[in-house]
Amino acid sequence: MSRSVRDYIRTIPDFPHEGILFRDVTTLFADARGMRICVDQLLDPYAGTRIDRVAGLEARGFILGGAIAHQLGTGFVPIRKKGKLPGPRIEEAYVLEYGEAVMEVHEDAVEPGQRILLVDDLLATGGTAEAGIKLIERLGGEVAGCAFVIDLPELGGRKRLEALGMDVHALTSFEGT
Repeated sequence: MSRSVRDYIRTIPDFPHEGILFRDVTTLFADARGMRICVDQLLDPYAGTRIDRVAGLEARGFILGGAIAHQLGTGFVPIRKKGKLPGPRIEEAYVLEYGEAVMEVHEDAVEPGQRILLVDDLLATGGTAEAGIKLIERLGGEVAGCAFVIDLPELGGRKRLEALGMDVHALTSFEGT
């Protein structure tokens, strides 16, 4: 029987808080076949499309983004939480459920006109991804697409990114939060 990416994802109830169903992709990453299926399926909609670099959102987006960049034979751009990058950088604040956070990227990570594929494991409210998009665009890059393993549609992230004109691709979705 053929397995889908969804079959490799473990659900952990009440993590990190009571009432949350945590969708754990580490079980997907740990399985060689699951990881290969995931990378191939994340890339599939962009076959034949020019991708100059892959940007991954901290932290699990680094794992996926690195694998995808390797597959494409291109560079990788880490978009990190504030205070984690050593060189000259730009930052973008975004709103969380309770407060605000800041993402950063090195100011020389993207060259004007480059087409960037933005990658992460999970699309929830879309705040982190929107901050990543804004950082890429501020550096003169063009977001070729936004690829995620999991979409949580009830939280509205896909609609938020599509309202920005983004192409959004997710391998699977789960109801709830």
